Amino acid sequence: MIAAQWGLKEKVLADPAIWLCHNCGDCTLTCPRGAKPSEVMNAIRAEAIKRYAVPQFAGRIVARPLYLALLYVIPLLILGSIALEELGNGLVRPYIYAELFPQHIVDAVFGAVAMFVCFSFALSATRLIKDIHAAGFEGSLLAGLAHSVGEILTHSRFSKCTAERSRYWGHLFTFTAFLGLTVVTTVEAFGMNFGNMRTPLALLDPWKLLANISAAVIFAGLAIVFWERLHEQAKRIASTYFDWFFLLTLAGVVVSGILSEVLRLAQRAAWMYPVYLLHLVFVFSLFLYAPYSKFAHVVYRTVALAAVWEKGRQQVVAAGEVNPDRDRRDFGAQRAPLQR
Repeated sequence: MIAAQWGLKEKVLADPAIWLCHNCGDCTLTCPRGAKPSEVMNAIRAEAIKRYAVPQFAGRIVARPLYLALLYVIPLLILGSIALEELGNGLVRPYIYAELFPQHIVDAVFGAVAMFVCFSFALSATRLIKDIHAAGFEGSLLAGLAHSVGEILTHSRFSKCTAERSRYWGHLFTFTAFLGLTVVTTVEAFGMNFGNMRTPLALLDPWKLLANISAAVIFAGLAIVFWERLHEQAKRIASTYFDWFFLLTLAGVVVSGILSEVLRLAQRAAWMYPVYLLHLVFVFSLFLYAPYSKFAHVVYRTVALAAVWEKGRQQVVAAGEVNPDRDRRDFGAQRAPLQR
C-alpha cells in the first residue's frame, strides 16, 4: 500500500504479494482509515495483468469497454462462417449440433485457441518469474508449486476470510465445477477424434452426468457471486468493467450451455442452433481472452504462491528452526515477503 501511494509502479506490479490477496474484504472492513485496500489491490492486479500480457496490446484492448463489441464479433464471424458453410450443405440429422458445427472443425479451431493461450500464458508467467528473481528470490519455483496448486484447488486461504463468507462458497463452487466441465470437454474431444465416443451423450452416461452436475454447481456458484456483487451497494460500486467482462462471459458460457441442452432435448430447432452458436462464441471468448482477463489470476497466483511459500521455507531453514527434510507442508505458514 505504501509503495502504491509513493507511485512505485514497477515495484508494486512485480511484487508477488499482490496475488496473495483474494479480495475477501477483511482488510477493508477492519481498516481504521477506511482506505479500502482490497479495492486498491484489485486495481493493481488488473494493471499487472496488462503489464505481463503477451502481446501487451491485447491486454489493453480487453481492458477497455470501447472494444467490447469487437471482442465478441471476432469469434462470431469465425464460428458463424462454419455454420453457414454447413447450412448450405443441408442438415442430414436434425437436432444434432455436430451437423451444423462439425466436431473436427470446431475442435481444430478451439485447439488453435488453446495453443495460443498456453503460449501466451507461458511467456507471461516467464516474465513474472524473471521479475520475482530480480526482486531477490533465489532457487526454483518448482519446489513450492505443488503447495500452491493444492492451495488454489482447495481455496484454503480463501476459507479463512470472515468479512464475506459467501464469496468463498461462490468461488469454490464456480472453480470446482469449471474444472469438472473442462475435464468432460477434454475427454469428449479426445474421444470423438481418437476414440469411439459420439455425441450427444446419453443422459445417464457418466461423463454426461458429470457435465450436468458441474453445470448445476457452477450455476449456483455464479448466482452467489452475482448476488453478492449486486445486493451490496459497496461491492456494486467497486465492481469494474474488468470484473464484469469476465463474470458475464463466464455466465454466458454457463447459461447458453444449459439452454442448448434443454432446447435440444425439446427439439426446438429454430432456437437451439442460434443459442448453441452463442454458447460457442462465449466459450471462444472466455479462453481466447483468458490471459488478459481475471481468468489470468489462476496462473499468476499459482506462480506467486509458489515463490512466497518457497522463500518462507528457505528463510526458516536458514534460521535453523526446522529440519529441511521434514514434511514440506510445515512451511506453509512461513510467508515472508521477498526482499528488495
